[in-house]
Amino acid sequence: MAAAVRVEELLAAAAAGEREAPPGEPQPPPQPRGVSVEKELELEFDLGNLLALDPNPPPAAGLRGAGPRREAVLRALARDNVQLLVARLWALPAERAGGAAGPLVARLPEPSCRLPREKPPPRPRPPTRWEQFARLKGIRRRKRSSLVWDEQAKEWRRRWGYRRAGGDPARSWLVEVPAGADPEEDQFAKKRQEKRERVARNEFNRLRNLARAHRAATAVPAPPLHPTGHQSREELGLAARVARVSTASLGRFQPRLPKEPVELPPRGRGGKKRRFQPVLGDLAAERGRQLELLRAMNSKKPALDITRAVNKQLREEDAEAASAKGKKRGQRGKRGRRQQQRPGRGGKKSGARRQQRPAGGSAGGGKRKKA
Repeated sequence: MAAAVRVEELLAAAAAGEREAPPGEPQPPPQPRGVSVEKELELEFDLGNLLALDPNPPPAAGLRGAGPRREAVLRALARDNVQLLVARLWALPAERAGGAAGPLVARLPEPSCRLPREKPPPRPRPPTRWEQFARLKGIRRRKRSSLVWDEQAKEWRRRWGYRRAGGDPARSWLVEVPAGADPEEDQFAKKRQEKRERVARNEFNRLRNLARAHRAATAVPAPPLHPTGHQSREELGLAARVARVSTASLGRFQPRLPKEPVELPPRGRGGKKRRFQPVLGDLAAERGRQLELLRAMNSKKPALDITRAVNKQLREEDAEAASAKGKKRGQRGKRGRRQQQRPGRGGKKSGARRQQRPAGGSAGGGKRKKA
């Protein structure tokens, strides 16, 4: 049985170990330091972020240069601050996680310091058409279990997907013919076609939602104007210009402030605006347009460019003639190959054709027939 050790003896041994050894003797190993740390200025703690801020200035003599002495000073300073932080954590209310045999867990308070993010927070996902409709109609989503009892199989099965409860109606071996349906219609093929249509419709809706979300993510938002009263002159001017050109006329008929410069509508952001002539007012311009129209109608010079039209027609005729000539050459080549394969029949056919030709032919054709 181990002998009892008193606390006073341990503290005395620790104090003796901290004393420096006399010269010529080996230095004893460093002893563990106590849990009590004294600081001139108290540290600022943010236990929600496990953060401790030390306002005390570090020792300048120990941080000069680079070497083991500097590392030892920094390590001792970090150890003391961590000891103070851990002491504050042990003062928080704690409980056992997972029962009486679980680890001891402390409840951290809300953080007081807002730490900066490396990246901006993610934008919320735009709602789908069904979510918008459900929000408009007040439809709430009810959470249902994924397993249901199948009366046919006498076991628990999934509500949807493969091997679901009730089975796939398209794979059933017996299908009831609905009342009023054609008795000769294939109900199995009809079920399969309906399932294909449902799958295609769901896929189309999914792609449409993705496209809508992509457009919402890539759209350039308007500059925000926060009601804090700390906006600069440039920010206020930019917000006013954006609000002005947000109308159908791009701000053309909006009242302006005194000494406000007239700005042209931005180019390239929208489509081309159609301009209509006024119905009443400019009678001289309307009379000029009517006279110009009558002058064009009574002019002897046709509006059609005859030279260009004739050239186009000639080019089309040349192209048709070239294509017809190519077709004739291909037919002649096929005829020659056939005659080479069947020379006996080819001679008779050629003679018969030559006999049919001399209705208006020359004398030379008759000599060839006699020969």
